Amino acid sequence: MADKESSSGAAGLLWPLLGACLWASVVGYKPVIIVHGLFDSSGDFINLQRFINESHPGTNVTVIDLFDRGASLEPMWKQVEGFKAAIYPIMQNAADGVHFICYSQGGLVCRGILSTLSDHNVHSFISLSSPQAGQYGDTDYLKYLFPQFVKSNLYHVCYTALGQMISICNYWNDPHHRDLYVNSSDYLALLNSERPNPNSTEWKKNFLKIKKLVLIGGPDDGVITPWQSSQFGFYDDNETVVEMQHQDLYLRDVFGLKTLAARGDLILCSVPGVQHVWWHSNKTVFHTCMEKWLV
Repeated sequence: MADKESSSGAAGLLWPLLGACLWASVVGYKPVIIVHGLFDSSGDFINLQRFINESHPGTNVTVIDLFDRGASLEPMWKQVEGFKAAIYPIMQNAADGVHFICYSQGGLVCRGILSTLSDHNVHSFISLSSPQAGQYGDTDYLKYLFPQFVKSNLYHVCYTALGQMISICNYWNDPHHRDLYVNSSDYLALLNSERPNPNSTEWKKNFLKIKKLVLIGGPDDGVITPWQSSQFGFYDDNETVVEMQHQDLYLRDVFGLKTLAARGDLILCSVPGVQHVWWHSNKTVFHTCMEKWLV
């Protein structure tokens, strides 16, 4: 009798699981690839994985376990190549495409991948509180990395050959030293075609293969500075924030933002009350800003 009860109990547990797998195979949720940020590791995204599997059962979610913790300070192009090599096989095995969720510095890594990989099949690129227009702020991260410097003089380090070997310096964007940034930045200035880039046309074509660009950020972030950088806004030389729609890179459609907007495929999602380290663990952020773009 006990054996009969235990077997029926096991069956009772299996049926919902089988049902979820069948539902996923019918609905066909695309695999989700998550790229972490500065000083993070794959283990930090347990909540986000759970949110995805609760809302879209059976989804294959992969948090790429590379450049964790201190290794996240490696140069951005090195990280792009490493993450690209890890992600490409997942793309090749996903006939219907994949989705990207890229957090903080990881959002800039993902832009590098999308710009340089001509045969990617990313549908939704979800940029989760990422300094897409650069970073310029006195944050705890800055104090930890460069205790002798503040934002106003960090350009002395970042805009050197040695500085450009540190990830954060690859997207440090000092609005008071614009020429130095444009001429020294090995990463962001190239991605934004802010200095002549022979690959700019090809990179734009590659980037525009995405179906949706979702830019998530908020005024209480506390790390991304200005927070509007998460939506391609940034400071002018008076440290007044100029929103994305008035930025030169948007107006000239340098890498496709204006095209995405015209297509109806550029989504801005702003959520107050979220500190930087909680974006990937906040259920409201997931349901409001991400869930619908992961089908």
